[in-house]
Amino acid sequence: MNLARAFADSAHKRPGKVALYWGERQYTYAELWEQSCLFSGQLRRRFGIKPGDRAGLWLKNCAEFIPALFGILHAGAVAVPINNFLKPDEVNYILADAGIDVLITDAELSAHFRALAAARPQLRLFQVQEAATGVQEQEREARGQPRHSGDLAVLIYTSGTTGRPKGAMLSHGNLLHNVESCRIVLQTVEADRFAVLLPMFHSYMLTVGLLLPLLVGGSIVLVKSLHPVRSALEEILQRQATVLPAIPQFYRSLANAPIPGPLPLRLCVSGAAPLPAQVLVEFEAKFQIPLIEGYGLSEASPVVTKNPLDGARKPGSIGVPIPNVEVSIQDEAGRELGANEIGELCVRGGNVMLGYWNQPQETARVLRKGWLLTGDIGCRDAEGYYFITDRKKDMLLVNGINVYPREIEEVLYQFPGVKEAAVIGKPDSRRGEQPVAFIAPNDGAVLEEKAVQQFARKRLADYKVPRKVVVLPALPRNATGKILKTTLRQMS
Repeated sequence: MNLARAFADSAHKRPGKVALYWGERQYTYAELWEQSCLFSGQLRRRFGIKPGDRAGLWLKNCAEFIPALFGILHAGAVAVPINNFLKPDEVNYILADAGIDVLITDAELSAHFRALAAARPQLRLFQVQEAATGVQEQEREARGQPRHSGDLAVLIYTSGTTGRPKGAMLSHGNLLHNVESCRIVLQTVEADRFAVLLPMFHSYMLTVGLLLPLLVGGSIVLVKSLHPVRSALEEILQRQATVLPAIPQFYRSLANAPIPGPLPLRLCVSGAAPLPAQVLVEFEAKFQIPLIEGYGLSEASPVVTKNPLDGARKPGSIGVPIPNVEVSIQDEAGRELGANEIGELCVRGGNVMLGYWNQPQETARVLRKGWLLTGDIGCRDAEGYYFITDRKKDMLLVNGINVYPREIEEVLYQFPGVKEAAVIGKPDSRRGEQPVAFIAPNDGAVLEEKAVQQFARKRLADYKVPRKVVVLPALPRNATGKILKTTLRQMS
């Protein structure tokens, strides 16, 4: 079994059912599968895509994202969803690292093609608008390429502590395993309609917002705009969505927003960042809808734990392991710790990635005797509920997206006159965290905050750009010369 075959089976069972709502447009299962076959045929015939090749998927949320994804998989290729907020330099690194020669994108993002092709001359562009125009019947690929559960399906690029993203290799089996676990724990049925308002390139939305509803036979309500919040709510109301997977910041906005009427949602799921207990209390008091906090990471396809829908939900806890997934707290030596002992949260199960693309050393660092070392520090209480207490990795969560200070620092060091640079996270009620930069100048250099931010904005996605730049004569260091980020946090 593979993902394309699973979607084909789902479509054949319910061809006339609406699979996707996109504004005023509705797409049936039969239409989406037909379009997936067209994408597959064009990828193979026009672009020479072969089984195992990597194809980039650089799109904002749109109806075409779904058949483009399944078209890649149906052709036997590997889908590489790329963050549409990234700048060309950041995209170029992923294209080179994954060996991507075909990039599926739209008219707006294709404006960057010249900058991308300059670094990768063999790159070919496939605009989604072309897929539906001038298509000949022979370009429809009804019969897919044989792929097995252990074959690579998706490469999800996640930022690394070295400042360079790493490609988490997720197999067909990894993702199917996670979809089935989520189906059980969320009690998903065919009548469910999932409101999708977060980017589908994110592993959380890819599994919970896209694969889960389509493979179970439900529907997707792809929300066109998040701003203002009221417009998203109107789409949820109009299409009678029943499940909403989102991030804590959105639930905070809902808790404080005027609501046009009772919401049809039976369940809300919070992921990608810690959910403040106060938001949980305020939201459930206002809407009387269960808000379930969970935890995951791209390397685990991504869902690992959830607060139970029918059992006790503990504010501040990431819940209990989802079905067919094991979680343990371990010390540095790999010894499993008992209740209330602090250690590293580790995961084992069919959802755990194959490893990092072309990075055996990095893979060896995080996979130990079948366990995925998450880098998150936490504990388990006596009732088996897990809590995250700290992050081992020096990582920020901005709008639920991983941001690593080292990547930003490397860019800041490129600015003329910067001698030292360090980036920390500052708590932000709206975005979770915001990057704050501290820099020190070379002798005689004058550094201006706006100029540094402008420089960074040309090289980094907007959410990575420091919201504040503090210029100091020198950065505080310890006796061994390491920058004291604890001191900088106190200063921020």
